[in-house]
Amino acid sequence: MKKHNFYAGPSILSEFTINNTAEAVKNFAGTGLSILEISHRSKEFSAVIEEAAALVKELLEVPEGYHVLFLGGGASLQFCMVPYNLLNTKAAYLDTGTWANKAIKEARLFGDVEVVASSKDANYTFIPKDYTIPTDADYFHITTNNTIYGTEIRKELDSPIPMVADMSSDIFSRPVDVSKYDIIYGGAQKNLAPAGVTLVIVKESAMGHVNRAIPTMLDYRTHISKGSMFNTPPVLPIYSALQTLKWYKQMGGVRKLEELDKAKAAALYDAIDGSKMFVGTAVPEDRSIMNVCFVMKPEYKELEKEFIDFASTKGIVGIKGHRSVGGFRASIYNAMPMESVKVLIDAMKEFENNH
Repeated sequence: MKKHNFYAGPSILSEFTINNTAEAVKNFAGTGLSILEISHRSKEFSAVIEEAAALVKELLEVPEGYHVLFLGGGASLQFCMVPYNLLNTKAAYLDTGTWANKAIKEARLFGDVEVVASSKDANYTFIPKDYTIPTDADYFHITTNNTIYGTEIRKELDSPIPMVADMSSDIFSRPVDVSKYDIIYGGAQKNLAPAGVTLVIVKESAMGHVNRAIPTMLDYRTHISKGSMFNTPPVLPIYSALQTLKWYKQMGGVRKLEELDKAKAAALYDAIDGSKMFVGTAVPEDRSIMNVCFVMKPEYKELEKEFIDFASTKGIVGIKGHRSVGGFRASIYNAMPMESVKVLIDAMKEFENNH
């Protein structure tokens, strides 16, 4: 039975990425060695990391003065690295979900943090709109997509100060004006590669302005100067990331990916909105096109587990919602085909008709 993978992360990867990575595990670049055992200093792997960085710059139209890094530690380490390198006196944060909240907690270890707005009291069902960004802050941090709650910021915000963005779960799903940001970062395990590598785009001129010593491994300048090779990088995930980036280019780039992602999300949200049994959890104007969160209406609440079991008979996996929201979460990242979304929609309709 074909599986339809809606897991939130680690999540679906393209067949192109999986097949090419599998081949490299057996024989990387004709070396007769596995990508699992190749030296990261070899000319073959140096070519991989250089091409991957170049493709990130091409796909996102990264301007001059920025560096593309491939680091370990996940996006969670960036919650610490960002303020370590940028926060001198005060930073501003928008609280839109669990991961934004975790970033705020880490930043408070380094200085004053002003939370300009929060939707926590409403269980993060919307993106706050009416707030003022303090002009005396060193940067303004946002989380563009909130995987747990299914909300998303899909356009560049107007900020009087440089921004930092955690784009872990929606990077490469839309064009981005990189010039508005000092740092963009994202764990790879949703829209890029297997878990283990974090993509970081750093503005060079934003570095070196804090009045503190920074540990070597936590200083972006260390990794800039060594081309992400200061220590052994996560070789396999970087190779997989390169395959995904190649596939994105073949698909037509981020504008084409955005078009496809919007179509998938629209089809699924239309099915939810037209249902007598299911209901969405996020306010419509802030709905994510990456993570679609929905629940059973109160009168059908007891059927939620039964629907998950029913969906599994159709090959649908990974749709159980996070405990913070409950119900269901369908993660429809770039590699998710429309075919799988239609299978989920058909399963929802069949289950509703049966009840």
